[in-house]
Amino acid sequence: MTVACRRATEDDIEELVHIIQGYARQGIMLPRDREMVRQHLDTFVVAEDGGALIGCGSLTRLGENLVEIRSLGVSEDYKGQGVGTKLVDSLLEEAQRLSVTKVMALTYEVKFFQKNGFRIVPKHIFPEKVWTDCIHCKKQYCCDEIAVLRELD
Repeated sequence: MTVACRRATEDDIEELVHIIQGYARQGIMLPRDREMVRQHLDTFVVAEDGGALIGCGSLTRLGENLVEIRSLGVSEDYKGQGVGTKLVDSLLEEAQRLSVTKVMALTYEVKFFQKNGFRIVPKHIFPEKVWTDCIHCKKQYCCDEIAVLRELD
């Protein structure tokens, strides 16, 4: 397996939606429709193996020095093979390119993020996230996701 990460293109939209909706149906990722993916396409990175799109993730700016990893997912057949880590590495490189030193995520996969250098932090330290996204979430008052943070040099 040779996995390569690259920026998403218009040709990737259907597969991005397919991966994201698979996780959304399980209740572990917020759903994103085609239009939403299209509007934020420039924030997405995809992983490919032999030309097949096998994973994705996006990096969204929440503040001057804070970005969030969102919509991080890997196709079922490729889980546990390092694809998620490659996507996170690619997104961290993008954060560094943007001169951002704080990268956060809300996740159920805490061990994965800890393995990739993140630490658990209280959600309330991210008012940027709370007032942009959480305010519209149906789990706003009963959120069971865990906040993680990685600070870059």
